[in-house]
Amino acid sequence: MASGGMALSAGTASAEFRVCNATQNAVGVAIGYRAKEGWISEGWWQIPATTCYTLIEGQLQSRYYYLYAEDAARGGRWTGNVNMCVAENEFKITGVQDCYARGYQQFGFKEYDTGRQGSWMVQLTDTPTTNESQN
Repeated sequence: MASGGMALSAGTASAEFRVCNATQNAVGVAIGYRAKEGWISEGWWQIPATTCYTLIEGQLQSRYYYLYAEDAARGGRWTGNVNMCVAENEFKITGVQDCYARGYQQFGFKEYDTGRQGSWMVQLTDTPTTNESQN
């Protein structure tokens, strides 16, 4: 039950929030964060096997970011216990309340405390959890 590990980006890298897919399959990723207009969730990014992708470019504005990912081929998921709204296709949703009533689905996102670092990287490993309450 390995969860997605985390590491800081190299000091020479530009400021960003990156996700690295260390698995052998493409992974669909959604991110959540707090913005001026409230809670935002957006996705889907398809990250090919053994590659990295920048979800947010530039200096990170929030301390906490939230991530949900799934491996459609194997059915694995990287989840957490912070509920946010998602849509079946590409989306950017403001607000985390009443997801179903607004026509969205609700998934559990994992929280990442960046400690106000300017950059952050999450690595998705080959053993996703299907637990909604992973640590």
